[in-house]
Amino acid sequence: MSFVINYLTRIRFGHGAIESLGEELEQLDVKVPLVVTDKGLKASGLVDEFIEASKLPAEVAMFDETPANPTETAVENALRVLEDHGCDGIVAVGGGSSIDLAKGVALLATHKPPLRQYALIEGGLQRITAGTLPLVAIPTTAGTGSEVGRAALISMRDKRKLGFLSPHLIPSVAICDPQLTLSLPPFLTAATGMDAISHCVETFLSPKENPPADAIALDGLGRATRHIHEAVKDGNNQQARQEMMMAALEGAMAFQKGLGAVHSLSHALGGFHELNLHHGTLNALLMPVVLRFNQSHCKDKYERIRQVMNLAPDTDLAAAFEELNEKLGIPTRLEKLGVTEDILDQAAQWAYEDHSTPTNPRPARKEDFYQMLTDAF
Repeated sequence: MSFVINYLTRIRFGHGAIESLGEELEQLDVKVPLVVTDKGLKASGLVDEFIEASKLPAEVAMFDETPANPTETAVENALRVLEDHGCDGIVAVGGGSSIDLAKGVALLATHKPPLRQYALIEGGLQRITAGTLPLVAIPTTAGTGSEVGRAALISMRDKRKLGFLSPHLIPSVAICDPQLTLSLPPFLTAATGMDAISHCVETFLSPKENPPADAIALDGLGRATRHIHEAVKDGNNQQARQEMMMAALEGAMAFQKGLGAVHSLSHALGGFHELNLHHGTLNALLMPVVLRFNQSHCKDKYERIRQVMNLAPDTDLAAAFEELNEKLGIPTRLEKLGVTEDILDQAAQWAYEDHSTPTNPRPARKEDFYQMLTDAF
């Protein structure tokens, strides 16, 4: 049974929600959609199952070359497919990469290139208008929450991973069907789940005043930490999958108030195309060093997080997240991911310039980011 939520955008949530796609496209007046996905999902058969379940035509236009970290080049390639087929809307099926790439296509389909001018740090917020192409986002992971997020993270040709933020980039509709996450393997379940947890933690720690967002973030954190182990252990546990999908949704609903240094660092490292680093894995790995850095500025909020996570009052929160990572099989050192020391200085500079840095609870300089990277190396 699925239900409808109206918060930021229209959300169809629950088992069987995918069956509503045709109705949603009709309401958006989309007659020729472009499906944006990745080759892994296409090869797994999940995309074919999705097309059948949602009653899309078998010959639907498709771009299935979304890379692990969406790139400027991939956005442009997908845009050509959209234009070649005369598509008037987009359906993104997959994780945050496919959804973020689709946001870039929805933007460039109605806005003049180049893409870079619309990045937040380039003053792009005011350049993005309401004229973006209709987009239906259908997540197959429970992590990024990009299906209700206002941001797209895209790696540019110069390796900068830039954030494109605007309320006009929030998908027109999000269809969140936990059934689509049942085949997600244990490690990706863990890594994407930790991505959702990082969103809940960082948005709660953001110094901006937004009590409703704080409440949503804490609810998401509680759901995720209660159910992530079961979702990793038994991928067919439908209750655990549903709770993780809701936690991911809530993390993204809440991060309207901004994120922090975890994301500043993971965005910076994610820009190195040759490393092909997974965003959720980076967020999980970097969480402990950032929590230690922020500790002096977050005493009361750390106590609230301990309560939600059912931890003892004297628990070292950073150590608790290190233990959680180890139990989930998340790598604990950047070196294990192939990161080399020679890129740390550049990564620290990019992290300092990142759009998430101003909402970190403790002001951070380039030197601070470099030290955090060194501590995680």
